[in-house]
Amino acid sequence: MKRQFLKLALLSAGMALAGLSGTAIAQDKPTLKILVGFPPGGSVDVVARLLAERMRTSLDQNVIVENKPGAAGRIALGELKRANPDGNTLALVPSGGLVIMPWLYKNLGYDPVKDFSPIARVTTFDFAVTTGPGSPATDIKSLMGWLKANPGKANYATSGAGTVPHFAGQLLAQESNTPMTHVAYKGGAPAAQDLIGGQIPVMIDTASETLEHHKTGKLKIVAVTGESRSAALPEVPTLKEVGINVVADAFFGLYGPAGMQADRTQKISDAVAQALNNPEIQNRIKGFGLVPSYANAAALTASQATHLKRWEAPIKASGYTAE
Repeated sequence: MKRQFLKLALLSAGMALAGLSGTAIAQDKPTLKILVGFPPGGSVDVVARLLAERMRTSLDQNVIVENKPGAAGRIALGELKRANPDGNTLALVPSGGLVIMPWLYKNLGYDPVKDFSPIARVTTFDFAVTTGPGSPATDIKSLMGWLKANPGKANYATSGAGTVPHFAGQLLAQESNTPMTHVAYKGGAPAAQDLIGGQIPVMIDTASETLEHHKTGKLKIVAVTGESRSAALPEVPTLKEVGINVVADAFFGLYGPAGMQADRTQKISDAVAQALNNPEIQNRIKGFGLVPSYANAAALTASQATHLKRWEAPIKASGYTAE
């Protein structure tokens, strides 16, 4: 896992240097900034840099990525809200900041619908239910049966409280009538290590966190949370396939501040589509466990609305708040 993050960091740094060499493009035009609310090296940062690399050419404009880490992405969203709506300040946003956090904070600092202009969906991804030596289960049905029979051990790990995997676990517990206790870790890597060590029996998080361990047999991914099976795990069923009516997926979307002109929005959206049509970029994105999945502004708006509504009931039922 450390090697994976090192590769991501090196790739991110290389793209940043490449960005410097592109500053000669259209010097008479303002620079377009893509804000990322997380540190360099993570998947959202790398995807933003992949987009920037291609958008420089298609927009004939210098495009840079600016990291604004902190508060699980809310700092970047706050800056985007205050930006000039000329289309030269954008943000690549994991969907949790717009569909989960509004139900967790009374004073979020932004309205997820009114304060931003959707431009394009970039990627989609779902999550993996993974079991380890702390449980004797070999498939999702036997896992849920074991958890129900052992309520004192029915704990599931995620990479953090208030995340999509956190509430995916709540939905799984509700739909399977199996009380489960959430255990929040500070990231997927330490959660996976405790799963390997048997300290916790099950983990719900992005497949990239446990995929290599699944391949080597240290862990077993027993289900995925998407509408359909993952291309990376074609042998693993979805929860819906085994009769558990749970779908939990997420996306990265490109947004601008509210009030952007329609022609500028469309031009940037077209540039994203061109970038995602590049086979090299597609392969790099897939390498992070993400699915390149372009959708225009209207489709992104509809997807955001669907996800926002989907998470209202389980989050409110959990009683969890971030304040």
